[in-house]
Amino acid sequence: MAVTAAENRLRHGAVGLPEVLFQAITDMAPGVGAAFAIIIGASFAGAALPLAVALATLGCFLTAISLSQLVKHMPTAGSFYTYTSQALHPSVGFLLGWLYALGYAAGFPLCIVLLGVIVPAVFGPASLWWLWVVLGSVIVVTLAYFGVRIATRVGLALGVIEIAIFLALAVTLIAKAGSQNTLAVFSLSSANISGYVGVSGIFAGLIYAIFAYIGFENAAPLAEETRNPRRNIALAALGSSLGIGIYYVIVTYGGAVFFGPSKMAGFAAYNGGNPYQALANAVWGGAGILVAFALINSSIACSNAINLATTRVWYAMGRIRLLPGVFAHVHPKYRTPDVAIIVAFLVNLVAALGLGFKYGPFTAFAILGTILTLVAVLNYIVLNVSSFAYYIRFQRSEFNIVTHGIIPLLGVGLFVPVFLTAAGITVFSFVSPLPAPLSYAGAVIGVWFVVGVIYMIYLYRVDPSRIAATKTVFTEEAGVEGSVRAAPAPGT
Repeated sequence: MAVTAAENRLRHGAVGLPEVLFQAITDMAPGVGAAFAIIIGASFAGAALPLAVALATLGCFLTAISLSQLVKHMPTAGSFYTYTSQALHPSVGFLLGWLYALGYAAGFPLCIVLLGVIVPAVFGPASLWWLWVVLGSVIVVTLAYFGVRIATRVGLALGVIEIAIFLALAVTLIAKAGSQNTLAVFSLSSANISGYVGVSGIFAGLIYAIFAYIGFENAAPLAEETRNPRRNIALAALGSSLGIGIYYVIVTYGGAVFFGPSKMAGFAAYNGGNPYQALANAVWGGAGILVAFALINSSIACSNAINLATTRVWYAMGRIRLLPGVFAHVHPKYRTPDVAIIVAFLVNLVAALGLGFKYGPFTAFAILGTILTLVAVLNYIVLNVSSFAYYIRFQRSEFNIVTHGIIPLLGVGLFVPVFLTAAGITVFSFVSPLPAPLSYAGAVIGVWFVVGVIYMIYLYRVDPSRIAATKTVFTEEAGVEGSVRAAPAPGT
């Protein structure tokens, strides 16, 4: 594998643990996740939505453990596809990277299109929703273009603000709920929506609970720009998945008991799809505008964080020519993948405005979120399998039955039914497919996957080294500032 030119490398050591932790946290979008992503699951899980959120916390934390074990040996911007290529096979790594390139590209527009819901609800008019989407997109691409240090520090500040506001709101809702407080929302009996009773409702609700968690793993693509990445990326993934998981459980519980467990089927549609704004107005009066402020912050911070992660993976794929080599171009001054950032900006505008004008901004958010969740859940399944396979095959001396055996198995067991539900694959009786247009996500991913398989076959015929390069770990030469080497990870 050829040495990557120093002028085309990212800025090594630009960020530390606080920045990369909040890269993961803001990618999870604590405000938007609680107020818009999780609430879609109420249409399926009903009053048992807090149970679905608790299970999502467990699954994502288990996956974060698997990720932390892989990043110890492979701190690279290629992250997921590199781990998989090393542990399983380069073909699997290529296809996972190919799916990531599409699925996580949906993350930028899904967060930014919500500005078309949040801002008009408070300031109006609804007809100008597209203007806020364009302005938000320009802010995000500007932050990304001028450097990872600026972008992550803005994300840190915005993340602290939105978490503080929503936790304060949750505590208020719980206190105001009074006698409606109940642990019944953590039981299967509360999942009683017609067509989604019991376990089927929980797994359908889990799709949108997991949707809110997507991002804890996206600290990993910043590994080449992070100081001590083996330690800091692992801590960021573990800390964000557990900490924000607890936060989501508290906020969702507060919303459910105050709104009324018996009415949760209508929670997602309440107040035009923005129920927490109405709840905040009910308990805080004029101060409820703080929630709108937190949601605007959350939308921009989430888009910023997803954009950082996605463009780093595109950069890594361009570096080994799985995407056009121009994606590996780095700005000579700001050391950012400028071409990838500009392309992501254009893709975002087309997706957000196109789907927004066709379905409305909230439904556009739900469609894009289902696409992203499908890819993320598949990524989590393969990540858990890769942790087990990597330590069995290449790090046998470090293998631990709990860390590298039981934990990955539990993660896979939780995520497989969620993937089948989101994809509409009814191989089990408890799998109830999603309604249209959410069900279109499975077809979109399926078509993209077939295109990826065809492209992979083509690459194997004309230049198989490009598939093999997915195993490469790019890392800093010890003691040599400004140089990067292509270093195979243990087991190559």
